[in-house]
Amino acid sequence: MYLQNMDRMKTEEKGRNIFSRFVLDHENDDPAKLLLAGRKWDGIDIDLAVNTIISRRKLRGKVPEWYSEPELVFPARISAEQCSSTQTAGYKASLALRLFHEFGTGSGRKDVRDRGMRIADLTGGLGVDSWAFSKVSGEVLYNEMNPVLAEAAAHNFHVLGTGNIRIRCKELKPGSLKEILSGRAEEPVSAVLDGGNRKGNTEPFIPDIVYLDPARRDSEGRKVFLLEDCSPDVLALEDELLDAAAYAIVKLSPMADMTMVMKRLGDRCRELHIVSCGGECKELLAVLDRNFHGDCLVSAVGEAGTESSGQGIFSFHMEDERRASARYISGEDEVRNSEYLFEPGKSLMKSGAFNLISSTFNITKLSRNTHLYFFSGEAVADRLCTLGKVFRILDVFPMTGCGIRKAGAEYPEAEVTARNIRMTSEQLRKKLGSRPDDRHHIFGAEYLIVTERRDVPGK
Repeated sequence: MYLQNMDRMKTEEKGRNIFSRFVLDHENDDPAKLLLAGRKWDGIDIDLAVNTIISRRKLRGKVPEWYSEPELVFPARISAEQCSSTQTAGYKASLALRLFHEFGTGSGRKDVRDRGMRIADLTGGLGVDSWAFSKVSGEVLYNEMNPVLAEAAAHNFHVLGTGNIRIRCKELKPGSLKEILSGRAEEPVSAVLDGGNRKGNTEPFIPDIVYLDPARRDSEGRKVFLLEDCSPDVLALEDELLDAAAYAIVKLSPMADMTMVMKRLGDRCRELHIVSCGGECKELLAVLDRNFHGDCLVSAVGEAGTESSGQGIFSFHMEDERRASARYISGEDEVRNSEYLFEPGKSLMKSGAFNLISSTFNITKLSRNTHLYFFSGEAVADRLCTLGKVFRILDVFPMTGCGIRKAGAEYPEAEVTARNIRMTSEQLRKKLGSRPDDRHHIFGAEYLIVTERRDVPGK
């Protein structure tokens, strides 16, 4: 029996090597042509190979650690499109770990702290989030309703050397969570390998935190934004989730309206995290707490992966924004006498903390509806660089025909942004006659403000 197992293991390993070599050899080829010529390569699952090649292209910059491992397989390219990046998955892992430490300390249960965090990823998908959770957890449960994805995830976790992830394959819907966690759910695969044989772990899984990323497309593939239109329906599952764990982290559409989210989730919504990556708002994370009843804390994350020092996060309660008052620019001279212009990043803009930004950092807002801020001082500039873009002010012109012609003549090369004026950025650029250039940036609002980007400290 031992020799038979060894022979089978060698055969499987040879097959994996042939498949990964094919993927590497053809990673720059036209996928359509590969599919058409699929019969040329006997023994290669050409559909899986092509999906893996396309997925690897998407993961190259998104999850480079997975791209660099050629033995990973990706049966569904849409999973690679929709999965978290290394940075956003890492942010969720650090968020979960903070919640766990608060829960452990609050409960006083030494056994909880000793065994490490247990987190259940109930909508596993490609598995990037589970992989990130595994780095900070004692144990992770990965659940995915699609058996093909679950099989691939089990294989990939093994190749990545991740040994603390259990696999479940069960649809998450109202009434199914206890079965998923109990271990009675169907388990065609497991991340635990024993002598080359896959062995399921059927012990009950008791999570400290549950995480889910509901699908945000309807049956026809169109994007949806309402909580009840996502699959699974978070609102229908909320009580079950918080019966199973002290905390639930739910990933929502970054386009979702925050006020609506907080209202629909109720006063157990303890935190909302707006997470940007690569200059774009990528994720809206809701933290539900079974023991919390109060005002939700909103955290705008300037850039996932750079927030470890705490400098890249702006946190506040909605009541803080309602009570805050902004100070507004009094005229062109005040703009001209300011050293810097601050353009809030996408997360900060979505948070809506427009008055609070002004009062917290003692900076001046251009006008009520134009979210550009002015200030002087290096210390403030260093702080704001982590929350958006900071520009040095070089020149100011009136927003008139004469001012536009003069600005265009003196700064013929510049990026151009129009804010709350009766023309688009492209229309203003044409009036200025400016050619695109990343050295200068002209903001057209109440005034024409010529700037250059200030370097971010440490870069």
